[in-house]
Amino acid sequence: MFDHIADAIKAPDFVRLERNLYVARFETMKVYSTLTAVERLLAAGTVRPGDTLLDSSSGIYAYALALACHKFGMRCRIIASRTVDRALMVQLELLGAQVEQVPPSATLKLDQGMRVARIRQILADEPGVHWMQQYHDDIHYAGYEPVAACIAALLETDRLSLVGGVGSGCSTGGLASALRRTDPTVQLIGVQPFGSVTFGCAHVDDPGIVIAGIGTAIPFRNVRHELYDQIHWVGFDHGLAGAVALLRRHAVFAGLSSGCCYLVAAREAALHPERNVLFVAPDTGHRYVDAVFAHHRDALPIESLRPREVTTCGELALPWSAMAWQRRPATDFPN
Repeated sequence: MFDHIADAIKAPDFVRLERNLYVARFETMKVYSTLTAVERLLAAGTVRPGDTLLDSSSGIYAYALALACHKFGMRCRIIASRTVDRALMVQLELLGAQVEQVPPSATLKLDQGMRVARIRQILADEPGVHWMQQYHDDIHYAGYEPVAACIAALLETDRLSLVGGVGSGCSTGGLASALRRTDPTVQLIGVQPFGSVTFGCAHVDDPGIVIAGIGTAIPFRNVRHELYDQIHWVGFDHGLAGAVALLRRHAVFAGLSSGCCYLVAAREAALHPERNVLFVAPDTGHRYVDAVFAHHRDALPIESLRPREVTTCGELALPWSAMAWQRRPATDFPN
């Protein structure tokens, strides 16, 4: 029995899709890390019940922070992307969050830049507000340690490849860091959208749609580049194909970034039958019904899709590129 809904929905469901392919499917992934971060801030006296917690979000982090604030008696304030849909907006308002959406913008960089600028303005005007900094504070890594423990208990980590969106780095980075404390051979494969600066792809824009949750057009300080063995950049059309195939083949209704990760993980599992491949599906597909699933008849067959293998960032190109990153630090970009 749980005392709050946040504790009931934070854990993923682990599903075996094929012989060596698995998914960790979350209802909303960032609840784990957000609950842990708020608990630690309260324990340290950095914030107190009743304080206002502020952050920027393109979707699932907003919901996670609103749930954490609801559980711990905090005020929640969100500077939201236009990608936050009406269904989520209504939930946030009913949970007591104060939500402000930035004006529509044509690019990921403009959207994220406006959100950060608005946060800095609020902090200057209202010094008592605490900025959670999901994109910069390493406190968000700790929340994924329990998920890593579940993975280690279910699968053999000495032959494990983990696939997931990079985003702020805390989810995939947190899982890999925890798993590698006992087994440094765990492989980490990060997935990025085109246009993200994190791994040097700012110069290639995706005309399809912004996949904001797994990439960034502004620097995120808590991405640890040296954790990643491979990086894949996946465009909208291929992400759509992956999301549709995931639902058709395995009845898993998950979001657009999950489709990108499934595409990469399915190929990795086929190429390396000796390894277990687990990918992270961070949310459900409900907010992608119109933009993604309504176009299922146009979805490409994923069997026909192959990445362009590149060795430098200058070679990156739509619709799907892949690079052996080899745990290089951020100071060693292969330009």
